[in-house]
Amino acid sequence: MRTPSAPSRYDVRVSAPEGTPGGAGQDLQPDEPDFVPEGTDMDEPAEGASMGSLAMALQAAASRAADTSSVVEAAGHFRIYLGAVAGVGKTYDMLAEGKRRLQRGTDVVVGFVECHKRPLTESLLEGFEVVPRKVVEYRGAHFEEMDTDAVLARHPRVALVDELAHTNVPGSGRHTKRWEDVFELLDAGIDIITTVNIQHVESVADAVEQMTGVRVRERVPDWVVRKANQIELVDSSPESLRRRMLHGNIYPADKVPYALTHFFQTDNLIALRELALRFLADETEEELLEHLRRHSEKRLWETRERILVAITGAPGTDVLLHRAARLSARAKGELNVLHVTSSDAVPVKDKAGFDALRTLGQDLGAKWHELVQPDPAQAITDFARDHQITQIVLGSSQRRSRWEELRGGAPIVRNVIRKAADLGIDVYVIARRKELPPEYEQSSEPADEG
Repeated sequence: MRTPSAPSRYDVRVSAPEGTPGGAGQDLQPDEPDFVPEGTDMDEPAEGASMGSLAMALQAAASRAADTSSVVEAAGHFRIYLGAVAGVGKTYDMLAEGKRRLQRGTDVVVGFVECHKRPLTESLLEGFEVVPRKVVEYRGAHFEEMDTDAVLARHPRVALVDELAHTNVPGSGRHTKRWEDVFELLDAGIDIITTVNIQHVESVADAVEQMTGVRVRERVPDWVVRKANQIELVDSSPESLRRRMLHGNIYPADKVPYALTHFFQTDNLIALRELALRFLADETEEELLEHLRRHSEKRLWETRERILVAITGAPGTDVLLHRAARLSARAKGELNVLHVTSSDAVPVKDKAGFDALRTLGQDLGAKWHELVQPDPAQAITDFARDHQITQIVLGSSQRRSRWEELRGGAPIVRNVIRKAADLGIDVYVIARRKELPPEYEQSSEPADEG
């Protein structure tokens, strides 16, 4: 039996114009290929061959087939098509994958798919069983949402569910977010194929807001995306996307001029594409390391990076957490959040803010720590030493921090840098960015479309 190459959860698909050979939805290798194991003779048995020898040959062939299939990973229980921006072909690829499985006899249904009136995408819906949507009245208008209970009752082998980061209309079901519906379906044993844009991933959303000036309201925690068995990047160059936009393949004609001069500007598309590629590259590296650990247990590996972000309740701390999370993800490190107080009691006025920061830390996959110590700088460096921290992240501020006001001493950042240098620990001081101006509150990001 040949030694298998490293399996991967992550694939990259470069999208050509839909419907063309090699375009979106064209796989070089299906998930469940029909194959003949090496050494299996599929010709008729030679004349005079005994039934006993034929049975032995069939048994040997079956054994070889089992050995071969054991090194080919089955289709993932939870698959995500990740895109840099709307219009790259995520929904098209999801439907194409569902169509392939349907043609192989798999029980596939459409739980919720948004075609956005694109003819080529709509044509792929033909032949699918579509679970009826739930119609919900909210503030005098009618909206359609996925009927999670109906999908559960139907209980297919595979459900196609578009727009993972979508926020459900209030009153439409048990959950606020569609990714929560997806996890309920997964828990019930239903395989899920879904889509998401990179701007909706929690650790990336703030950076997208700063680059584009558009508020990203719909977000999905990083750990949700990383739960996927397979992540496929549906990629397209900025030039190709803008041409598709101009030809009316993404938005209606009346929305094209505004989109091309705002969110779909070339520099925005380049940056979003880089974010998507970096996110997938980080995940691919982790998958490779895990594979090497499984097959080279005696091989020595370097210690991973451990990043500590020390926080206060100052404005902009959420941005600091996001920056630290990105540093941690790129370094393939462990992220720790430390909050040092001078007493056990947290002021009531700050409690809600700290609860929100703690929730954000959990969404970013960080470990949350709290210490009570009169000297914050000493507490930070002691924690770093005891937990083998390799990098400390601090937020800068033109004002004296609350720590400094309580102690009336030297700046915390300066003390941490001095103490960390003695321990050989790197320190990163991150500028606290201003919040977006109020006028951006009325902005809306482009629809999360395939």
